[in-house]
Amino acid sequence: MTNRPSPRSRHPASTGTATDPAAAARKVARTAAQEVRILGGQWKRTPLPVPVSAGLRPTSSRVRETLFNWLGQDLSGWRVLDAFAGSGALGLEAASRGADEVCLLERDPALVRALQATQARLKATQVQVQQADALSWMAHPQRAGRFDLVFLDPPFDADLFAPALAAAARCVPAGGWLYLEADRLFGDDDAAVRAAGLSVHRHGQAGAVHFHLFQRMADAAPADGAVG
Repeated sequence: MTNRPSPRSRHPASTGTATDPAAAARKVARTAAQEVRILGGQWKRTPLPVPVSAGLRPTSSRVRETLFNWLGQDLSGWRVLDAFAGSGALGLEAASRGADEVCLLERDPALVRALQATQARLKATQVQVQQADALSWMAHPQRAGRFDLVFLDPPFDADLFAPALAAAARCVPAGGWLYLEADRLFGDDDAAVRAAGLSVHRHGQAGAVHFHLFQRMADAAPADGAVG
């Protein structure tokens, strides 16, 4: 299930210096929508509420459209993890497009309740909502190689990008896919990308947000001990 995206790839080099994470988070949060809509699949045009929560920044429609053009419109048979679910826009979009199994992880109790309400409203039996710390949850040995695709959209002001990549890389097999939103570019020569055994498949930018699609390399294993 892990070879769907087009083999055409771009491998951008890592450039520039890291931005101030707190400033980037504030900049993005100021433009965050209070409602998003599912773009495709069985729940197309269904609105998803975006609860008021510090740092919550749902993935924009423009970025989601680009991402699912990369991945393909039909995710039938895929197992998907949305590790920092927030509004659930990424994971629910995958479920709407046919993913067999979608796990939404969220630490904030209020956001968990909102996700559970949305799951019930959609009667999305393939979607599971769990209240959990994403890094600890992904690091558990029983999650190794369990998912075809992992979405990573952590709070920008927490600078969790490197540990999230390391933890998520363990959750997909060789050839599996990881998606990351960040306040800066992560290229093939970035230490966190190399340590996780990943290669950049696609990269785009929308305003202050860099979004990346990585593939787990067949001849590389994520470094042990990368997650504290």
